[in-house]
Amino acid sequence: MKMLLDGRWVDRDKTIDVNDPYDNSLVDTIPAGSKQDVEVALSATVKGFEITKRMTVYDRAQVLYKAAGLISGRLDEFVTVIAREASKTINEARKETSRCVNTLTIAAEEAKRILGETIPFDSFPGGEKRRGFYYRFPIGVVLAITPFNDPLNLVAHKLGPAIAAGNAVILKPATVTPLSAIKLVEVLVEAGLPPQAIQLITGYGSQIGDPLVSDERVRMISFTGGVEAGKQIASKAGIKKIGMELGSDSPVIVWKDADLKLAVASCVSGAFWAAGQNCIGVQRLLVHRDIYDQFTADFVALTKKYQIGDKLKEETDMGPMITETEAKRVEQWVAEAADKGANVLTGGGRKGALVEPTVLENVPGDAKIHCEEVFGPTVNLYPIDDLDQAIADANALPYGLLAAIFTRDLETAFKAAYELDCGGVMINDSTDYRLDSMPFGGVKYSGLGREGLKFSLQEMTEPKVVCFNLPGM
Repeated sequence: MKMLLDGRWVDRDKTIDVNDPYDNSLVDTIPAGSKQDVEVALSATVKGFEITKRMTVYDRAQVLYKAAGLISGRLDEFVTVIAREASKTINEARKETSRCVNTLTIAAEEAKRILGETIPFDSFPGGEKRRGFYYRFPIGVVLAITPFNDPLNLVAHKLGPAIAAGNAVILKPATVTPLSAIKLVEVLVEAGLPPQAIQLITGYGSQIGDPLVSDERVRMISFTGGVEAGKQIASKAGIKKIGMELGSDSPVIVWKDADLKLAVASCVSGAFWAAGQNCIGVQRLLVHRDIYDQFTADFVALTKKYQIGDKLKEETDMGPMITETEAKRVEQWVAEAADKGANVLTGGGRKGALVEPTVLENVPGDAKIHCEEVFGPTVNLYPIDDLDQAIADANALPYGLLAAIFTRDLETAFKAAYELDCGGVMINDSTDYRLDSMPFGGVKYSGLGREGLKFSLQEMTEPKVVCFNLPGM
């Protein structure tokens, strides 16, 4: 596959292999972009913005509607690409592709709702003869840096609102999963987006990341990835807007009056979806002591039924991690926790990039698997007696993306909703739920700003005040 630079699809002599993490077979190759390619992308995007900022709202929306329609008509094609290059099973890939269609459709709709307001300038003495309003205008060049775990829909979450707002975009997809992103850009161009409006550069972040991030022509960076990478970007970006989603350690409280069947099924799915490589995947389960034994038995039993292996088989519940290196890391974290006294109730084994769904209890507070984002198929169980302490435990780590509670009591639900320190609280659902139109983001180390189409549009536009002094009034 090729890069899109300055309106042309281009290749390079130096390439990078994209391998299927299940069997390491070659899926395709991509160009290894260089610093020279970065300069081409930056210069071209500045020129592209001169085009996009003059596109009508109707034209922007039509591009997104048409792109959504094209993907909808080619679902199997996109699904197969996701399932080959990434960790997702064929069923998980179907869901992601359907969500991408929804994401682009909502972006098209929100393009028509970038609204301003009239301003009551006469609300203060001296403004009696003044009238005015504000409107929102595109910010300029947006740099979108996307991760491997949702290689299609998270790209759509950045490109959709950027295009809807009238911006020009440089897309740097994850090096290990760039193929879905390339296909999405192909579809957007086919749908009528001027090729100069979007630059797609592939390659190693270590070589092209810094010149992209630090360049003053970039007016906003939208990044999804790890905390350490986020810190580096923030330190090098200079004066520009930054939106970041940096992950979490999603805590779920299961209170004593919870619907156990619902809680177990939701949390098993939430823990092991996409092999646990999910920023809102369940990592910590805080379960009331009265139901702890029963919940644990049911949770472990359901986990043991999970079938892992070939992602393309319909019966497979969970595929591999993105690389064997990542799988080894998770294996080491499980071993470290066990050495420090944790009980491994099921799982813990590894074969290549496949890690067994793993459930632990009695995990000490200084174990990495407790206090850091695992981003793998493991979950920790903790008995609790007191709701205040459970909320304090949930809030204790330096993340705050989503949290959840299972309870039948309205007061308990409201207390948790208002006291959990995070960007969203799911009631009677696991943390692994996201509607693409809701505000999505977190507090503390979980990020800056909010995604979700309406909210991304706010981030990717700026308000401009227009004030008339009308002395003849």
